[in-house]
Amino acid sequence: MISLTEHSLKKIIIALTLYITSLFAANTLGLKLMPFIFGSTLSVGVFSFPIVFLMTDVIGEVHGKQMAKLFVMAGFISTLCFILYSLLSIYLPWAKEGLWVKDSYYQIFGISTRIAVASLVAFVIAEYQDVIAFFFFRKHLGTKRFWLRSMLSNMWSQLLDTIIFMVIAFAGIYSLPLLGKIIISWWLYKVVMGLLYTPLSYFAIRLLRGNSAPEGKLIGVQDIESVIIPPR
Repeated sequence: MISLTEHSLKKIIIALTLYITSLFAANTLGLKLMPFIFGSTLSVGVFSFPIVFLMTDVIGEVHGKQMAKLFVMAGFISTLCFILYSLLSIYLPWAKEGLWVKDSYYQIFGISTRIAVASLVAFVIAEYQDVIAFFFFRKHLGTKRFWLRSMLSNMWSQLLDTIIFMVIAFAGIYSLPLLGKIIISWWLYKVVMGLLYTPLSYFAIRLLRGNSAPEGKLIGVQDIESVIIPPR
């Protein structure tokens, strides 16, 4: 069992909130494409999705591999629940009073089963690989140069995420040459954004480590409720 001080647990809950929010933002707001350089397009999800991978690196750096894997599990469960809720809401009948929003609702939440599966499979495989790669590089490169270990693990995991998602979602729809170009360009965009966010990673590590609360009490899972909802 992971034991933490009450002070540390509160900071982890805030970090997990940022992690889940960034994941949901990437999966929903990311449907919008914006023009980019050389006539290409870029999903706006590129601004929030790198935070997801960087956060697992930050949590792993401060609290270890087990905590990083718990974050991935939380992301997987929340994404799966969101997809199931979305599918349920789409297939339930409409009341005539709400038909005015039907077309827009389907455009936003009417994600196909294929794309939903692609998103979920790509996320869980790439995120677990990110954790494994990060600690592989930590073992062989030491505990210094977090930026390098994070960059290397993110380059690998982001490539894996992009390939898995694009192949499952769009194989047979786009030609292989076009699919390859999209994979490479989107991967490079996400890697660049991850590098730009690296200073924020150091700031997050500093906040998570911080100064422990004086005489911090070690708590386990059974005490979490009392931390989240303090007694009156």
